[in-house]
Amino acid sequence: MASHRIETYSQMLAFPIGALIFSRSVNRLMQAGYLDPIPYFRRHARGDWGDVSVQQWQANTTALQSGAPLESHYEIHPGLAIRIITDRGRNVTAIVLSSED
Repeated sequence: MASHRIETYSQMLAFPIGALIFSRSVNRLMQAGYLDPIPYFRRHARGDWGDVSVQQWQANTTALQSGAPLESHYEIHPGLAIRIITDRGRNVTAIVLSSED
């Protein structure tokens, strides 16, 4: 039954996500209970790019077809925002603070 749920979820994804990794800063905020990035990750994986410009939204839409990297941005609250980046090969999806390079 669990594998069916995983297969069903993977069918809802707009693209393969690869390995999910968190920056040290995101991990610290998660451990402290200040941040739950998973709802934003789900949005990213479904093609909801969050708080980005029209140009970035269009670039991501094009990247779904071309295989270019995908990047989302989400304002959690004033002073806290995250970026979610899926690499060109769809091997890794990283969640980082927007203030991190």
